Parts: sequence; C-alpha cells; structure tokens
Amino acid sequence: MDYEKLKAYRNQCNPYAQSHGIILEELRAGYAKVVKTVQPEDLNPLNVPHGGVYFAMADNACGSAMAAHGYMAVTVNASYNFFKSARPGDTLAAEAQEVRHGKTISVFEARVTGPGGVLLGSGTFTFFQLDQKLPVLE
Repeated sequence: MDYEKLKAYRNQCNPYAQSHGIILEELRAGYAKVVKTVQPEDLNPLNVPHGGVYFAMADNACGSAMAAHGYMAVTVNASYNFFKSARPGDTLAAEAQEVRHGKTISVFEARVTGPGGVLLGSGTFTFFQLDQKLPVLE
C-alpha cells in the first residue's frame, strides 16, 4: 500500500476537510493523524471551538485510518466524549487507532489533543466497508 499517495489523495479530495483546515499528517496501517489550527470561524458563542470541530477531526482521522485498507467506507455509528476545550489559535491533533477490522465492519478509537498533548476528547467510530476500491488505488 502506498500510504503517501493515499494521504495526498485524502488531503486533495476531501472538500469538507479542506474548507475546515483539517490536514491528514500521518497514515499507516490501522493509524491516522489529522491536525488543525483553531480559527475564529470555529468558535461558538462561548469563544471556544464548537463541538463539531472535535467530532469532525475524530471522524476524519478514523475515516482516514479506515481508508488505509484501500476501500471506500461510510461511518455507521459514532460516539464522542468532550473533556476540555481548546482556545483560538491552538493546534489540535486527532489520532485514530484501529480496534478491529472485519470483512465489512471496522471499529476505531480516536483521541483529540491540544497543546502539550492535553486530552480534549475521545470517541469510538464504526465504519461499513463498501465493495469499492478507492479510485487512487485502481
């Protein structure tokens, strides 16, 4: 598997992640890491990042780790726990680790951290693998 090629594809062909500044930084079998710097447009009325920022990063990291198997997949279930808030300008990281990969269903855990590795939240994401190879790998 050419993980660098797949990483480039994920960064170039994901309009949602692009528009929200989420960048896939690392990718290998069963693991992915995405990063993002908190921007003013990410903030809620409390002046902290909206919960969707953390969730989107975790889902993107897990989806990228799932893509490392070479097939298209969709999220079928997700659970996320919010522990702490980041601040404007903070760089966040979401790391995904595979828990189990089956023929069609796979489960990943994500951890979202802020500066100094402070744990901001964690989640579990379940994916359904489609019977369609990723276009970049065909």
